[in-house]
Amino acid sequence: MENHSNFIKTIIETDLENKKHDQIITRFPPEPNGHLHIGHARAIITDFESATAYGGYTNLRFDDTNPVKEDESYVQAIIKDIKWLGYEPAQILYASNYFDEMYDRAVILIKKGLAYVDHQSIEEIQNTRGNINQPGKPSPYRNRSVEENLSLFEDMRNGKFEEGTCVLRAKIDMESPNMNMRDPVIYRISFAYHHNTKDKWCIYPMYDYAHPIEDAIEGITHSLCSLEFEDHRPLYDWVVKETEMPKIPRQIEFGRLNIENTVLSKRFLRAIVEDHKVRGWDDPRMPTIAGMRRRGYTAHAIKNFILSTGLSKINSTVSINMLEAAVRDDLQDVAYRAMAVLDPLKVTITNYPDDQIEYLETDYHPDKPEMGKRNIPFAKHLYIEKEDFVLTKPNKKYKRLALGIEVRLFHAYFIKANEVKYDDQGNIIEVLVTYDPITKSGSGFDDRKPNGTIHFVEASTAQKATFNFFDAMIIGDDSMELLDRFNDDSWHVKQGYVEHDLINFKPQDKFQFIRNGYFNVDDDSTKDHLVFNEIVQLRSSYK
Repeated sequence: MENHSNFIKTIIETDLENKKHDQIITRFPPEPNGHLHIGHARAIITDFESATAYGGYTNLRFDDTNPVKEDESYVQAIIKDIKWLGYEPAQILYASNYFDEMYDRAVILIKKGLAYVDHQSIEEIQNTRGNINQPGKPSPYRNRSVEENLSLFEDMRNGKFEEGTCVLRAKIDMESPNMNMRDPVIYRISFAYHHNTKDKWCIYPMYDYAHPIEDAIEGITHSLCSLEFEDHRPLYDWVVKETEMPKIPRQIEFGRLNIENTVLSKRFLRAIVEDHKVRGWDDPRMPTIAGMRRRGYTAHAIKNFILSTGLSKINSTVSINMLEAAVRDDLQDVAYRAMAVLDPLKVTITNYPDDQIEYLETDYHPDKPEMGKRNIPFAKHLYIEKEDFVLTKPNKKYKRLALGIEVRLFHAYFIKANEVKYDDQGNIIEVLVTYDPITKSGSGFDDRKPNGTIHFVEASTAQKATFNFFDAMIIGDDSMELLDRFNDDSWHVKQGYVEHDLINFKPQDKFQFIRNGYFNVDDDSTKDHLVFNEIVQLRSSYK
């Protein structure tokens, strides 16, 4: 994987050296019951990079075996996310494509005496499975004849039983120390409408039965999955062997990637979407691929972050700062430079002509001339940040504007504050300054040193803009319920101004607003209503 060595790569290289495979084939098998999150990105990148590094390919296959929770909108969202990350599946497939063969393979198990129809309730089955210290108890229906099981299974398929009245179970070992091998359920009845097969089926295979068959049908050589499936591997291998699949895939587990103070549970994320705690799966606070994309994270940064964490056989947790550093490193090269004032304070240059506007040309990126140039308007009335002005300079370290103090405006001139105006409540609403025309940026003037450099926007041409800021979505103690830990105060809005030329940019364009951070043009932003999402703070802003 792009020169990133890991244990999976070692296994693949050994298999190729031993002529075990002619071509490496992997698959990414999401369930279409929600949007993908940053944890899934590790699986996607691992699957695709592991195959392409050796000239192989990867299928995208939807494990759509549970129609109750699945939806076509999730299918399309997942396809979009994978392509946005930069990967093109060799094929887009569905577990439901193989329902006929899965049924036929279940019949093989029944004929071999390795599966039976159980009329116990789900509660009874759960209560008789035992635990790690106690063996399970055989079902009273475990020794039905092959003929009876074949007939009952056909009746299940034909809709002759109600939901929950019976299931098909594999007949393995009720005393196995591995709970997954204690006669697992492999088919259940559900009359739910299926997004792909419509009303054709009223029985659906369970994941642990369906998945190995899907892999075998597609000729998957290395079935890469997260660590929680390690205890399922014996069942995976049993299904492939006993259903007599001609091709035998190998399941390999790797550790999950967790991020501090970030919940990567699709069930939780779905819950806060359905409870309207967030504005959808693409809410910029969400750790979903869609949310990160909307916030302004780049696909390249996410990929670099995933690869930088390595790949191991144990679960790992990294700091959110590591992800943000990867994003910042990427944005450093791709973000346009511009000026935005997030908390405006009016400045009037008393010695500047009333009806004059001049334009100061500068690059959108100091190191990338190919990103173009912009003309910054400059005139009598400006906006600066409120925090960039105080009445009296507090100490030598203060490098902004104060009465009697001179600063440089980025790409423009020196200004000196002389007077302020107040509103009826005593708040400063305007600063009156003078400028020195011989100090124009680029003129070579260096006779005196200003008290720092601050940014601005010209008032008459400035465009109003909304700026969104995001705090941690989950706070509180780990002992609390997740929904109770949701931070209702995690979205903050400011109203300010940006340079005029920014009306010509489109959603997903990225900016480094000088001294304010990295921002992304939101998907809902228009020329009439500019909206920017803070992506990440500048490096110097970290404390």
